[in-house]
Amino acid sequence: MPLPRLITLIVGIAVILGMVLWLIDSLYRLYFQISFTAPLLANVLLLLVIILLGLLIYGFLYYFNLMNRPQRRRGQAIAYPVEKAAAAGVNLDVVRQQVGQIEDEVTKAALLARSQAIAASLERGEFKVMIFGTGSAGKTSLINALIGEMAGEVGAAMGTTALGRAYGLKLPGLEREILLVDTPGILEAGGEGQERGAIARQLATEADLLLFVVDNDLRQSEYTPLRTLAEIGKRSLLIFNKTDLYPPDEQEVILGQLRAQVQALIPPQDVVAIAAHPQPIPLENGETYQPETDILPLIKRLAAVLRAEGEDLIADNILLQSQRLGEEARRLIDQQRRRQADKIIDRFQWIGAGVITITPLPVVDLLATAAVNAQMVVEIGRVYGCELNLDRGRELALSLGKTLVSLGVVKGAIQLLATALQFNIATYLVGKSIQGVTAAYLTRIAGKSFIEYFRQNQDWGDGGMVEVVQQQFQLVQKDAFMKGFVKEAIAKVVAPLQEALPPGEQPPLELQARLESNPEPLPRWQSPPTDDWEQPLPRRRSDW
Repeated sequence: MPLPRLITLIVGIAVILGMVLWLIDSLYRLYFQISFTAPLLANVLLLLVIILLGLLIYGFLYYFNLMNRPQRRRGQAIAYPVEKAAAAGVNLDVVRQQVGQIEDEVTKAALLARSQAIAASLERGEFKVMIFGTGSAGKTSLINALIGEMAGEVGAAMGTTALGRAYGLKLPGLEREILLVDTPGILEAGGEGQERGAIARQLATEADLLLFVVDNDLRQSEYTPLRTLAEIGKRSLLIFNKTDLYPPDEQEVILGQLRAQVQALIPPQDVVAIAAHPQPIPLENGETYQPETDILPLIKRLAAVLRAEGEDLIADNILLQSQRLGEEARRLIDQQRRRQADKIIDRFQWIGAGVITITPLPVVDLLATAAVNAQMVVEIGRVYGCELNLDRGRELALSLGKTLVSLGVVKGAIQLLATALQFNIATYLVGKSIQGVTAAYLTRIAGKSFIEYFRQNQDWGDGGMVEVVQQQFQLVQKDAFMKGFVKEAIAKVVAPLQEALPPGEQPPLELQARLESNPEPLPRWQSPPTDDWEQPLPRRRSDW
């Protein structure tokens, strides 16, 4: 609290205490003077004075914000700091918590190392400026001109800069040093050239500021990476190099074209014309004249940008890097969770299939016991960090079961699998195994649907449960999946069923090669439209 405000608060409290003491003494005398003649009036007067004094104290405390300090409610998100650097630090802490959930120790260690490198960048003492562009635009020549000494072989063949090389530069008026990084060319041909181009793009995403160097009008292959970097928030200066190769009027034309091409990405004042390494001019006497470099416009603009925006550029870059690392961590965690959830689905689908094959059930019971197993829902939810009890799992399962019935998925699955099994096994076994295999098929649709539900934080999305179920039903009808599923169903459902039959009743089991040799794709089932009487199902957890 500022000192003047603190002094005011202390003085105010002292005045209030003095008034309270004076008022108590006055009220005591007044009360006894009128209490003998008008006791009721004395009591009312005393009550009013106490209320007024209480309001005065409350108003004073409220003014100094002592009574209305906000309390964070349970479940309320913690607000990120307004300052960018602080926000980047908080984001890194969140990323480390996410990385801690990754089970692969090698991947976890690599991501933690990257997070530590990003955190170290918060404390670094220089601006990281990337020189970005094609292999022949004169990037190395530009660095040579900026630092005033040879930083590389000027005029070398394409591909000399295999990896980013860093050079220090100190400009007047800037406390921080500038770290210039010469990246590989972005358009080099061949396998090695493409690899170097990928390295250049990766380095560019780690820069605080980009100097995008060209030697003529922008080609589409140059504009595309420049636009991509601008879209992710990278600040860039477009450098028109080798102006000594053009007459003054042509220089102005090219400069105007460049500014027009990038007007949506880069302001006009950030498009700068220079000559980093002018070509020698032959003289009439046979000697040559070496013009001086012309990079002063770039130095002025670079210094102005870093003075005005440098600290924000560093914080923005760190925040971007931490966000990208967080996205990668979330992607890896999502893949890890999918693998775990798929194992749960595989286990429940064949357990249910075996039980129902031995004890055939009506369609409704088939749906309740296999396609929408409540325990499966609970275990998938646990994988995604959602702790559900069995009653809640059963409630969700039965709701999805109604959707499967209303969309005709149960009927479609029976018809689809009956046809598919007829390609592979005897007709006698089809009738005995169809319910078990269908139960496994419906369980898979239900499980995959619940994966999407938990991935979206217990939300079915804009299309609701119906759209999710339809998408999953379409996915499990694909030929590649159906062939593998039928093959596995024969091994886990049909073969045990055949072995359980009496010896005289066992028909020969056809080989899976019959399906693989069949050129015709498996039949597909198109679900019928929902009836008009169906009510839309709730999408969010809070609506159940």
